[in-house]
Amino acid sequence: MMQFTEIPPPQPQTPSFHQSPPPFFSSLSMNKNQVHRTRPWPGFPMPKSLGSLGDANCMEQLLVHCANAIETNDATLAQQILWVLNNIAPADGDSNQRLTCGFLRALIARAAKSGTCKMLAAMANAQNYDNLCNETHKFSIIELANFVDLTPWHRFGFTAANATIIEAVEGYSVVHIVDLSTTHCMQIPTLIDAIANRLEGPPLVKLTVAGAVEDAPPMLDLSYEELGSKLVSFARSRNIHMEFQIISSSYADGFSSLIEQLRMQKLMYSGGVGEPEALVINCHMMLHFVPDETVPLISDSEANPNYLFESSSVYSPRSTLLKALRCLDPNVVIIVDEDADFTSNNVASRLRSAFNYLWIPYDTVDTFLPRGSKQRQWYESYIYWKIQNIIAQEGLQRIERLEPKSRWVQRMRNADFRAVPFGEDAVSEVKAMLDEHAAGWGLKKEDDDLVLTWKGHNVAFAAAWLPA
Repeated sequence: MMQFTEIPPPQPQTPSFHQSPPPFFSSLSMNKNQVHRTRPWPGFPMPKSLGSLGDANCMEQLLVHCANAIETNDATLAQQILWVLNNIAPADGDSNQRLTCGFLRALIARAAKSGTCKMLAAMANAQNYDNLCNETHKFSIIELANFVDLTPWHRFGFTAANATIIEAVEGYSVVHIVDLSTTHCMQIPTLIDAIANRLEGPPLVKLTVAGAVEDAPPMLDLSYEELGSKLVSFARSRNIHMEFQIISSSYADGFSSLIEQLRMQKLMYSGGVGEPEALVINCHMMLHFVPDETVPLISDSEANPNYLFESSSVYSPRSTLLKALRCLDPNVVIIVDEDADFTSNNVASRLRSAFNYLWIPYDTVDTFLPRGSKQRQWYESYIYWKIQNIIAQEGLQRIERLEPKSRWVQRMRNADFRAVPFGEDAVSEVKAMLDEHAAGWGLKKEDDDLVLTWKGHNVAFAAAWLPA
């Protein structure tokens, strides 16, 4: 078993990934049959526990050790590990190498942002890693529609939700859809088509959005006013009258202004003004942006008193949002999100969770996009943005705070919702959609929910809820 020779620590200098290997790692270039019997560098993870350096498990462990070194301000150890990672994880390598490269860049950006490990901060500035996540493409509507159709990642949620929404609004002449989505209403055209074909004739459709999320991809190259105009025109072409409303509101405070506006509208309708409407709350990959209990926030007494429902001393915008939605008495709430846990305040723990989830999009991309294509570049930039946000950001800037399905289920039950199973039509339509994609995609039922899988691993879930 190869061992690393202990040497004196290097003299401080501006580091570079492209310089000669640090002396500590010179043994990596030796003949495989050579064995050094001297002690390893103190604190460095030993090959016996790491296995082959090119193995995904080894890469994960190296990244974790590097994260811990950065958090303890051990610049020497962090630099040595980063040098190894840079040489075994090229940006144009296989899926595991590209995944590791994304985390490597994010760790360097974290070191620069935190002000620790000054040598690594210099490295980040020299390599310009912190700007990589800002090279996010702004999509036209056609480009974005094609982008979300590339994989079932989003289509799964669109398909399951639309079939359930059609059932929930049956018989209503006015349908109000509140769309909290990261995909800029890309789900709505297929929903309009489905509504247009219902037997009792098309209803009046009101579509309310909270405005564009401007600090997270995918990004759109036109305003929401222009987007709304195009959706209204599309609905008109299907003989549906649509009203499009933008209520400027942010996930950062749990969409408090949106909820307040909806609450006022509900009071107006309950007072006999206007026609009764079916209210649909459609949450697609957006709720995990709302801060959870691990984010330092304002105290309860400083929060909006009309929006507080929490009786505990810990203010949770997520739970508060769900309880506020329950008070609106919606016909159905659809939650679609990725099934992972990125909420830990420990960066090494978060890294492990993200590494063992985000290999999936890197693995799937090899099945449908050729190397060098623009769409592949956009797709992997989107994944890298996620990695960078999970690892390099903290506080309110870290918005990729995924929770597993089980935790959302508990939150919804606590907010006085009950789960309803997806109907046979929804399941059949999702299965038909998956048949259009690579063989690795699958569907399974967990209790009342639907779960999208890749090679047997959970990717995303869809859950439908009614007021209890």
